[in-house]
Amino acid sequence: MSQAQTSVGHAEKADIFCKDEARVDWHSKALWLLRQKRDRAAAAVPEWEELRTLGSEIKLHTLTHLPQYLEQFEANCQKNGIIVHWAKDGDEHNRIVHEILSKHQVKKLVKSKSMLTEECHLNPYLESKGIEVIDTDLGERIIQLNKQPPSHIVVPAIHLKKEEVGELFHEKIGTEKGASDPTYLTRAARAHLREQFLTADAGMTGVNMAIAEEGAIVVCTNEGNADMGCNLPKLTLHSMGIDKLIPNKEAASVLLRTLARNAIGQLITTYSSFYHGPKPGGEMHVIIVDNGRSEMLKDKLLAESLKCIRCGGCMNTCPVYRRSGGYSYNYFIPGPIGIAVGSKHDDTNTIPWACTLCGSCTYVCPTKVPLHNIIAYQRRLKAEAGKLPYGKAGYMPMVGKLMSSPTLLNCAMSVARFSLRYLPGSMLKPFAGAWGKYRELPKAPASSFEAWYKKNRSK
Repeated sequence: MSQAQTSVGHAEKADIFCKDEARVDWHSKALWLLRQKRDRAAAAVPEWEELRTLGSEIKLHTLTHLPQYLEQFEANCQKNGIIVHWAKDGDEHNRIVHEILSKHQVKKLVKSKSMLTEECHLNPYLESKGIEVIDTDLGERIIQLNKQPPSHIVVPAIHLKKEEVGELFHEKIGTEKGASDPTYLTRAARAHLREQFLTADAGMTGVNMAIAEEGAIVVCTNEGNADMGCNLPKLTLHSMGIDKLIPNKEAASVLLRTLARNAIGQLITTYSSFYHGPKPGGEMHVIIVDNGRSEMLKDKLLAESLKCIRCGGCMNTCPVYRRSGGYSYNYFIPGPIGIAVGSKHDDTNTIPWACTLCGSCTYVCPTKVPLHNIIAYQRRLKAEAGKLPYGKAGYMPMVGKLMSSPTLLNCAMSVARFSLRYLPGSMLKPFAGAWGKYRELPKAPASSFEAWYKKNRSK
């Protein structure tokens, strides 16, 4: 399913976010705190690196043998009384969901967090058909009431302050005006959502893992909202990408040990629920979605991105994401993993460059997705397709010629040293572009490194 098109690149959107410097600092610190918690949790597990390696191998093995595991999963689901559907893209997924809900005359659907339904734009589709959709994860409900998409895949309302949430809740669910105490707001949200659960006609979840050997799905939450949605209504639906398959419960136990630790430094999600079939007298549907994943599997490097277990750790550590916000990316998933899987959907062709290639994302990934290598590869794909962002297509070839010629480079550096030494900074800063906008220009060295080396190499 195609993503919404936009004509505003990452840098321009990031500039809007960066206008509020206090928010940028707060946003960055909040995410870095999660990174620090992750580091402490990982350090407490002596076999952490072995778990990362094993998780990577489990996911690669499953992706390599995906057809047989998909067939095994479907057969075992059917044995367990689960109805399985196949969707080639987001449009077909949405039609299947609507057909199921229409058959049961569903008017209200309670839904726990699912990035796949964001990918398929399910909420607006169902709302256009007259079905009320209630997101029940606290963060998701906040941004739904605020009419925003998630800005992070694990903490979707990380960009909002408690005071802003208090104002929103006062307007939407009737909390006290000016109240911003997190405990008070959480209790108010719980009461509000409980009424939604009790009056819902159906429940829907995403899928963290799908166990082929068991014909079961695993849903991980900290709030128990998915369990409420699965156990109160008789009709439940579960949407999953084909990349969520794993072979067995042993594989699930490995990934469960790394998922929450890598996300927020928690030992394990509060609720890690295994669903093997419908409740008595009910129906359980699993919708398996491709939506371009099979195409990604054809490329050896891009296929590595399908190992992702959506912990969000790469976002928490990314210096660009932390200081540019989730809404600066032209894809529903922001950060490094969003660039890795979503660059082809970005019509501005800018998000592959929303990265320093520092490799911090790869370092923290619990399944060893080589994110910085994939992002560099996405840049190459854009260049080969003639889709370099504005400017890069013009000046980068010239920069390449300059740097490949010792004579031209030495002349240019000589001019630069002279300019830095004798011309005012106000005259030079415009030539430094965005880099120089927030930085002081460096002091000119006495000579080039080449000249220094020739003079001192014999000493």
